[in-house]
Amino acid sequence: MDVRVAISQKPPVLLDLKATMDRALETLDESVGGGAQLVVFPEAYLPGYPTWIWRLRPGGDMALGNALHAELRNNAVDIAGGGLDPLCEAAAKHGVVVVIGLNEIDSKFSGTTLFNTVVVIGPDGSILNRHRKLMPTNPERMVWGSGDASGLKVVETAVGRIGTLLCWESYMPLARYALYAQNIEIYIAPTWDCGDTWLASMNHIAREGGCWVLSTATALQGADVPESFPERDKLFKDDEWVNSGDAVVVKPFGGIAAGPLHQEKGILYANIDLEAARGSRKPLDVAGHYGRPDIFHLEIDRRPMLPIIFVDDDD
Repeated sequence: MDVRVAISQKPPVLLDLKATMDRALETLDESVGGGAQLVVFPEAYLPGYPTWIWRLRPGGDMALGNALHAELRNNAVDIAGGGLDPLCEAAAKHGVVVVIGLNEIDSKFSGTTLFNTVVVIGPDGSILNRHRKLMPTNPERMVWGSGDASGLKVVETAVGRIGTLLCWESYMPLARYALYAQNIEIYIAPTWDCGDTWLASMNHIAREGGCWVLSTATALQGADVPESFPERDKLFKDDEWVNSGDAVVVKPFGGIAAGPLHQEKGILYANIDLEAARGSRKPLDVAGHYGRPDIFHLEIDRRPMLPIIFVDDDD
């Protein structure tokens, strides 16, 4: 089965959820016009990755950091409150599968904590999976809470079996193995990382997992940060590349099929053959004939880790 994929690395309107959602819908329309059946967006695309956390002085700039976090919280996506409805409706309209990263607010329990989340939206507009990043990296821990394993799943879609890990989760061997052991065909890694080392890691995963690997960061220049961003000129220079993007498609068992799309604010297209994933696992199937379950044992608790359970009297 051949699948046409589109991987966007276009920049968001940082800290503006409505404007960024509009851009996502425009990008989806453009991708469908290019024949895409699967459309992928970067990590935390709605309403943008909080790149300022890597630029604030450790232990300093607390007032600015708090102000920026408040803006991010006010523009985070409330999935339970229908925050993804426009994108779900567009996916259903076009009959495509969408994978998108977002800043998600926990509206059910704390009403405040944010999560780095990636969702898979089916061609009927339903959310097939929601995965929250298991372990935010370094200063990210001041922005996002840690997710549980309830979304550590490979889901059947109209374009193949899809699993997702966010950024440096791809450096967690057991998380990768959890996806390999669910008959994965397309491994999608929305990220903020880029460059040769990251691309080498994507090649490794394609070889190790015997799957297609799709990855992208956001191609972002300082000039893309809106004028409304607090203390913008203190943190960014218009002509600098904050992130080069480097969208890429890697073949099962390794080898680049398309990209990397370097320092281009565009969409990377590719055609992938799902059968190539299964075929590549003949010599190396780490969750099958190349495994040793008699020696190694992995158990994953995928139950949602709820902060509280209320027992009410219904009478």
